[in-house]
Amino acid sequence: MSNIQTLRFRRPIDKDKNEFAPKPVAARHTGILQDQLRRAARPPWVPRFSVALRVLLIFRVTAAMYSNLQDCDEVFNYWEPLHYLYKGYGFQTWETSPQYAIRSWVYTILWLLPSKVLFWVLHETGKRPAFFFVRAVLGTISTICEAKLYDTVRLKINNRVARYMLFMLAANAGMWNASTALLPSSFAMYTTMLALSHAFIPPSNKDSQRTLTAVMLFTVGAVLGWPFALALAIPFVFEELFVFGDDTVSAKNRFDWQLNRGIRLLLCGAAAVLIPIPIVIIDSYFYGKLTPVFWNIVKYNVFPDTSRGPGLYGTEPWYYYLLNLSLNFNILLPMALFSFPALMITYRIDRRRLGNAIPTAEQSSPFRLLALRLLPLYIWIGIFTVQPHKEERFMYPVFPLVCFNAAVMTYLLRGWMELAYIKITKSPYRASRSQLFRWSTLTIVLLSAFISLSRILALWTYYHTPMTLVYNFEKQEVPRLLNVTGLLETPLPPPELLEEYKRKLEKNREELRVDLSSIAEFGLRICYGKEWHRFPGHYLVPDGIRIDWIKSEFDGMLPAHFLEPHGGIRSRVMGTRHVPAGLNDLNKEEPMHYVGVSSCDYLVDLDFPHDPIESTHEPRYILDDKTWEPVSCLPFLDVRHSSRLTRAFWLPGEMWQSQNKFGEYCILRNKVSVEKKIDEVKRAHSAA
Repeated sequence: MSNIQTLRFRRPIDKDKNEFAPKPVAARHTGILQDQLRRAARPPWVPRFSVALRVLLIFRVTAAMYSNLQDCDEVFNYWEPLHYLYKGYGFQTWETSPQYAIRSWVYTILWLLPSKVLFWVLHETGKRPAFFFVRAVLGTISTICEAKLYDTVRLKINNRVARYMLFMLAANAGMWNASTALLPSSFAMYTTMLALSHAFIPPSNKDSQRTLTAVMLFTVGAVLGWPFALALAIPFVFEELFVFGDDTVSAKNRFDWQLNRGIRLLLCGAAAVLIPIPIVIIDSYFYGKLTPVFWNIVKYNVFPDTSRGPGLYGTEPWYYYLLNLSLNFNILLPMALFSFPALMITYRIDRRRLGNAIPTAEQSSPFRLLALRLLPLYIWIGIFTVQPHKEERFMYPVFPLVCFNAAVMTYLLRGWMELAYIKITKSPYRASRSQLFRWSTLTIVLLSAFISLSRILALWTYYHTPMTLVYNFEKQEVPRLLNVTGLLETPLPPPELLEEYKRKLEKNREELRVDLSSIAEFGLRICYGKEWHRFPGHYLVPDGIRIDWIKSEFDGMLPAHFLEPHGGIRSRVMGTRHVPAGLNDLNKEEPMHYVGVSSCDYLVDLDFPHDPIESTHEPRYILDDKTWEPVSCLPFLDVRHSSRLTRAFWLPGEMWQSQNKFGEYCILRNKVSVEKKIDEVKRAHSAA
């Protein structure tokens, strides 16, 4: 029996592919043993494409509803221009000024249609539903791209790698944030996943469709999304030119084979050159001059002069991305980074792990093919680590690749465990029956998911307040103002019946729309000072309320208001051609963008009572009870006085939560100013 087992199991069992599984053994084996071997021969369970799509969609739509706005660049450079096209007003940064033009209006236009779908279909006039619908569309697109990449890995690389990757993608804090962000780097992530879903198919001279589709998708991601995403195509180009893939090429035919590959790649590249043409035309129309935005981005970031460049907006140490990716991917990051060395180790100790035969000189090694699929992550991290200016969103295009590389590492680690188990027990048959390997890989996936869930809960609990605060203003303060002036058709009841009233009002959507539209009569102004970078955007602020800045200790460039034309979309396009005064690319402060604090009806401010910080331009407004009174105050984490671990992750229990300190994130009402406007509205309606 031992001799038969030794002959049969000359390598650790790999049940991912049927050709790697045990074949029928000698007839003298008992029926029980044959049944056990048949069970061992079954390929591992792996979800179908449709199942993967549904699993991912649940996570992405949930993220659309509950994830934070992570980056003020997302708000000011994308949500605000979209709101401007949608409503005719919003904030403008220097990047969208025709003088500099490093943000594409084509990318913004892509999301204008989804923002109006609810109005056209359901006659929903509120901006808040439009905001979340756009995010849901983003999450749905991400879902499709992730599922497509997963399916390619399942069909062309390995069942187990695909299964690990699917659940790493779904339950991951990094993908939770990136999948629904209205950022070109997220768009580049979508196109990269689609491009790789074709590039991960081994190349062949018979499959020109693979090459054309991958080239077109990489180009779309670079031109319409983010130009630097083209770096992720480097391994694909190398593979297309120099790797046999599914071709078998003899030495005498190698030149002709490589010539054919090169010509095909050039023809596909020539077709991809057509993609920027309509984009440049549309951007040039919006900016009022010839504007290749993708080149402007490259020129600004790669070839800046001595007084300009991304370094003006902060620099970070070389290990910034290692720390940031660790927060988003926890244990998956070291596994992803070690995947390439692990592949080399596996090549030495278990060469048949990826295939049933050693390839000849006329064939491609499966190790070489897999190595090329692992390389994009290393290339990307290497490029951006050497850049002094670093931001989390710069890593978005490779977030799915962290999961892919980590999944490969998990699979290779399982192979090492099988080898070690067989060496210790001297029994490949026992290895085929052991649950150790299954539980080990399951532990990796579940532990990563648990840590990611803790991170997601921390982001919601500690940092979601700026979005919640404007919601409270719309649902509490706006009805109060309308009530006291008689503009609310259904007057507010006494406080003890207020909750029941809110539920009733929520059910009557039509009444709610009519009531809130009347707030424009007040001409209210909400001001942000030191909290300007946490402004969640006009989509979450009711129409008719103006947002302005007051002076704080920040001395850099703040966004200005777009030119607000009267009319429809055509007049707004004319506004995009206007060169706003005071915007510059030197990050120099412009006082004309500020208003006096006395002109503010409401003020958003953050206060830390346990460790107050006060200065000339940042007084503790909440203590000035003669002028200001709180409308709504919510807890906000004090990073400076909280433990590194407990502020990064959330766990229940007093022992964990006691390590954190919180401040009060408040919207304050100017007593005099608001009362004056209430009286003015009352008099106007009395006279009418």
